Amino acid sequence: MQRPTTLEVPAARRDLALLVVVIVGLARLLDGPLAWVVAVLLLAATLLASLEILGRLEGPGTEGGVPIESLILPAVAAIGCLGAIDLVPIGIWLLPALAATAFLVDRALVLEERILVSDRGLTQEDRSSILVATLLIGFVAFVGAGTLAPGGLVGGSAAPAVPLSGSDLLVIAIADAVIAGLLGYRAAALRVVTFRDALWSAATYAIAIAIGAAALRAMAIPRLIGPALLTLAFYLWDAFHGTAPSRRRDPQWIWQTLLLVLLGALVAGWNLLIRS
Repeated sequence: MQRPTTLEVPAARRDLALLVVVIVGLARLLDGPLAWVVAVLLLAATLLASLEILGRLEGPGTEGGVPIESLILPAVAAIGCLGAIDLVPIGIWLLPALAATAFLVDRALVLEERILVSDRGLTQEDRSSILVATLLIGFVAFVGAGTLAPGGLVGGSAAPAVPLSGSDLLVIAIADAVIAGLLGYRAAALRVVTFRDALWSAATYAIAIAIGAAALRAMAIPRLIGPALLTLAFYLWDAFHGTAPSRRRDPQWIWQTLLLVLLGALVAGWNLLIRS
């Protein structure tokens, strides 16, 4: 049997994006446990489809098989959009939201394709592109995780916060931890070599974000501010976790990190002040 050529990859990528759009659109009509079931199935389907698509590439990055980390961004983008679509009212606004879903999944695959076929190795530009894509997809996924649990996202600044049960809070923390763990594995794969090291690093991302998610929900940070702060926390953890100890002692790096922490604290404090 003739091996599929790289020219078939764009068509397969478009098919996957279309499939994700259909599932996300239909999932807009679901809620409760069924939405979680669909999210898990979509995650698994996107992982397998991405493996099939990227496996058709011919390049240095696929000689030993498709790396696990290359499958993560498209899959997390898909389930993130599935949850976030719940914020879009049923009507004409669903069309641009679904178009954004297709674009996000497609661009994530294009980025991974470009890295796998490159014969220059992983460049600084590639690392920056992955970081930007990871943060954007992370924000969408954190938003999506909040919408999949009743009261997971607090209403507007004037709306009273609905207390969450312990089980619902645990569900949100676990969902955010899974997202952070997957994205953390993708980020860690840029700087570590072994699977064990990347897995351990991913676990630290998951634990840090799970704690942050529970704390932010307990503080009743309104609407999209909570996911934005989680994305900031992910970036700060990545910056600290991925920086050499000698670099961490650089005054410029320390001041930049402290500035980001202060900015996040100010945003959280400002929103709490509004609600009080």
